[in-house]
This record gives sequence, C-alpha cells and structure tokens, in this order.
Amino acid sequence: MKITYATMSADNEELHAAYERGLETARSWLGQDHPLFIGGDGRWTDERYEERSPIDVDIVVGRYSQGSEQDVADAVAAAQAYFPTWAATPWKERVALMRRAGDVMEKRTPELAALVAIEVGKSRLEALGDVAETVEFFRYYASQMERHDGFVIELGKLSDAEENVSVLRPYGVWGVISPFNFPMALAAGPSIAALLAGNTVVLKPSNTGAFAALKFYELMRDVGLPAGALHVVTGGDETGAALVRNRDVDGMTFTGSYEVGMGIYTRFATDRPKPVICEMGGKNPAIVTATADLDVATDGVLRAAFGYSGQKCSACSRVYVERPVYEPFLDALVEKTERITVGNPLERDVFMGPVIDEAAVRRFREAVAEVEARGGRILVGGHVLTDGEYAKGHYVEPTVATVTEDSWVWKRELFVPFVVVAAVDTLDEAIAKANDTPFGLTAGLFAGTEAEIDRFFERIEAGVTYVNRRAGATTGAWPNIQSFGGWKGSGTSGAGGGGPWYLRQYLREQSRTVVGE
Repeated sequence: MKITYATMSADNEELHAAYERGLETARSWLGQDHPLFIGGDGRWTDERYEERSPIDVDIVVGRYSQGSEQDVADAVAAAQAYFPTWAATPWKERVALMRRAGDVMEKRTPELAALVAIEVGKSRLEALGDVAETVEFFRYYASQMERHDGFVIELGKLSDAEENVSVLRPYGVWGVISPFNFPMALAAGPSIAALLAGNTVVLKPSNTGAFAALKFYELMRDVGLPAGALHVVTGGDETGAALVRNRDVDGMTFTGSYEVGMGIYTRFATDRPKPVICEMGGKNPAIVTATADLDVATDGVLRAAFGYSGQKCSACSRVYVERPVYEPFLDALVEKTERITVGNPLERDVFMGPVIDEAAVRRFREAVAEVEARGGRILVGGHVLTDGEYAKGHYVEPTVATVTEDSWVWKRELFVPFVVVAAVDTLDEAIAKANDTPFGLTAGLFAGTEAEIDRFFERIEAGVTYVNRRAGATTGAWPNIQSFGGWKGSGTSGAGGGGPWYLRQYLREQSRTVVGE
C-alpha cells in the first residue's frame, strides 16, 4: 500500500513485518561514532555530539563529529572545485542517477523508517511517510527536469541569421540546513533539487536527526553520486553559522524557526545578491463553520494537532468554531483526544510518541501554566507523563484548551501537542483572526457550502490550504499533490516544496544569442 501523511491506517501485515525486520537492522546501527564527509572522505573531529532517543534517553543513537569553521570552508572549497564538472554533466544523467537513488531508497524504506522512528520519536506511519516522501522527491523533481527538457527554451528572432535560447543554469555551491522533525525528507528534498539542477551541495543537518541525513549521504554514494557533488558537515549552531557566512556558498536552503530563518535571510547575501529559500514556522488555524461535518472536522483537527506530537511547522495549534457548533465540536474533540494512544512509537498501535527533548517538555509545561494562570480550561491532557513506560523518555499528553485570546498560547509556535479552541460569530470573524499572525504557512476549513469555501480561499493568508480534510486540517502535504510553502513570516520563496515551481529556484537564466552569416 502507498504510505503518505494522509494515510489514516496501515492494516497491512506484509508492511508491518517488513518494518519489524527494518527495526532490527536499524538497532544494529545504533551507538556508533560518525565522521564528517568532505570530498568523499570521512573526517573525524575531536568534538562529538551524542544523540539520544527521545523514546528512551538510555538509547544512544549516535555520536557525530562536530564541524568547525575550517571544516565548513574545506567542504565548500571541495564543492566549489567539483561544481564545473557536475554542472557539465548532462541533465539526463543526473535524472537517471536520482531515479536510481529513489528506487534504492524505496527498497530500504523499512530500515530507514525504523531509524527515523528511533532517532526522533515518530510513529510508524509518520516515519514511513518521511522516507516515502523522500522517494517522491527523487522522482517528482526528476520528472520536472524531464518535463521541461532540462529548462532550455527557444526564443524569438529578430532575423533569420540569429538563434536565441533561454537556458536555466545552476548557481554553484548550495548550502542546505535541515531540521530534526523530518530528518530524511528535509535533508534530502532540497539537496535532491539542488543536485538535479547541477549545483553541488554542502548539507548541515540538525544534530538531532543527523543519522538519517548521513544515511541519505550513504545511499547517494552507493548509487554512484560523485564524491565532489555532496558533502555533509554535522554540527550545531556554529557550524550552520559558518556555512551561512561563507562567501563561496552561492545559494542557501533553510528549514526551521522564524528567528533563525530571518537571521539567515538577512545575513546570507551581504556581499552580493544570492538566493535564499527559508521555510519557517507556522501558527496554523483551522476554522469550523456551523455547516461543517463535525466528525470530519474533529478528526482533521486531531490528526493535524497531535500527529508527530504537534512537532510540525504545519501543525494545527488554534481552532475557531462558529457558536452554534462550538460545544458539540469541543465535546467530540475531547472525547476523541482521550482515546489517543501515547507511548513507544515503535509499537504498532501507538499514535503519538514523545516530544523531542526536555526543552519541548518545558514549553508544554509553560503553555499549560499560562492557560491556568489566565483562568482558562484544560479540557483534556495537560500532564507530563513520567511513570512506568514513560520514565526514560519525553512524553506529554495531547492537550485541548480554551483561554482568552490575549494569551500568548494563541501567538507563539509551541511545537508540542497543544491546541486552543475559541468560539466566533461568523466566518469572516474567523478568517480575520486566522490571518492575525506573522505566519502564513497552512490553514484549514471545515464547511458545508461552496460560498463559505470560496470566501475562505479568497481571504485566507496561507500558502497551503485545505478544506474538509479528515486526514489533517492543516498537515499532510505530499509532492506533486500539495505544494508546501508559506506566506508572510513562514517562507521567503513563494514556491512550495514538492510543487511545480520549486526546482526553478535552484537555477538562474542565461539568454544565449548566436548570429550567423
């Protein structure tokens, strides 16, 4: 069966058996030390970061060499040296290599998904989706190169003696800084696009999630990607900052918080104009009108708020419900939330695993305390889980709350399983409140009339929008199905990942004129 983020269940014994075998393989990889990879060579550094699983902090996922400014400079120099060769590689050869890589990753999906689950605490469906999405990035971006014939377009003529052509060409060295929450898809996706376009890549993954990025590198090496085309420098904030300030990096893709993304956006191109693709946070609203199917609406909000413990930039964190259905909506959402299984995400029937670290637990506690301090109500959840099977991990309860809208829980991106709900009088009021945020990543509507749907699409300020989607009110974009990119403070490029305009960002136009006799 095809696994996407919209898959509601996976009642497929063959799939689960493959996942269990993959889990044994992934466990055999744990606890090892890992080098940087520069020019195809492993480079060890004295400083190491030890990553532990949020499921059980006694599990050491891996220890990663931490790249210095010099290591970053060496990786950029190696990428720069190889760029002319990679750019001159016929685009059809690059496409064939990426398709081959996608096929190999598809075969390795069970073990890679199991690693993702151990490393960052994803449930089976979420982890399988992370890897399956990466496979689709290989195939979709390759198809885009093919569809546009390598982005070479014949132009008009002023005379029969001339030939004019528009050619899209790569920039050079591309930096990719990826986050923990989609450790395979968001390390690989931008790298695949940049490489297909003919750029060389220096990838700096989050220390949390670095193993998945290293497995992506390993796979690319195994399928024959030349050593000079892709380099991986693991490290923390300083390593990322060194990549951003390196003047020989020609383009940059970052996925992460608004604060860090805006810093990169304003600092990266100081010496010359350079492309910066930043996908940042979200405070994503769902709207429920009086004409909505409440069973569909509560399923959609629940999956978007609590899938992967709310740790998606697209997670639904606020809901505006028209008054006639406000109480019934709340009652149904609370009842369904109470039935969510929280536990070890490696187990088949667990819907929600841990949050990523102690900092996330603290944000959860602060949000609960804020609601209580302002006289709000925690309708379900609100507790940190510390006993029994939860004792060694970072577990919290999925939480639904109501509180006055002057509380900061309506404004800040929390990245935990916490959603607040308020009543509104009209759809227009709901849309106005939904838009009252610096962010504009995703938004959802549940409504029963075409007029309401049209009104929502016309006025909502978000790059990814969903209507009546049981599989996720604000989450679940998939390559070639929904482009994923934000408006306002959620994105800089205006072209969503996995969409028809994304690959274009990694190329620049050259107009070529040849005049004959």
